[in-house]
Amino acid sequence: MAFIIGLTGGIASGKSTVSKLLEKRGFAIVDADVAARKVVEPGEKAYKDIVEAFGSSILLTDGTLDRAKLGSIVFQNDDERKKLNAIVHPAVRKKMNDWQEEAIKAGKRTIILDIPLLYESGLTHLVEKTIVVYVNECTQLKRLIERNNFTEEEAKSRIASQIPLKEKMEKADAVIDNNGSVEETETQLEQLIEKWKMKP
Repeated sequence: MAFIIGLTGGIASGKSTVSKLLEKRGFAIVDADVAARKVVEPGEKAYKDIVEAFGSSILLTDGTLDRAKLGSIVFQNDDERKKLNAIVHPAVRKKMNDWQEEAIKAGKRTIILDIPLLYESGLTHLVEKTIVVYVNECTQLKRLIERNNFTEEEAKSRIASQIPLKEKMEKADAVIDNNGSVEETETQLEQLIEKWKMKP
């Protein structure tokens, strides 16, 4: 049986960096964000359900979803967000499950489920151990503003929509502190791979 690990963090905490470092070492990565983009492509069932629920005004001229527009609708309205999640989450879980099965068939011994909202979505039952990528609040805010060109207010509201990183750290089996350089992050990861005897 494969060893299933949940990798999570907060928005702009550097989880993608850790995910790439694991991938570079040959680990199978099942990425919830990639699955979420895949299931809302034109022609997919979730795509049709979203257009039905939110109307065609959330589409770009090429027929794909206008993520920014949809994002601004659901970030300001809890009911709308729940409606979107009820469509997207089951589709994403199915897609991730399919990818996980493929990785197991391909003989992968450790599979990393990269799930940004692992705790928020109550998905810890899917994994044996969890890794949280941590940065302090100042760094998180600064990185998010720089990465997404958000105003401070926008960045703070995105961060506030997730469980605080400090709380996630308490629930985690391992924490990677990503406040320093990539090299420092990589060193911590190497030690964890050794400690948990993770094999690709």
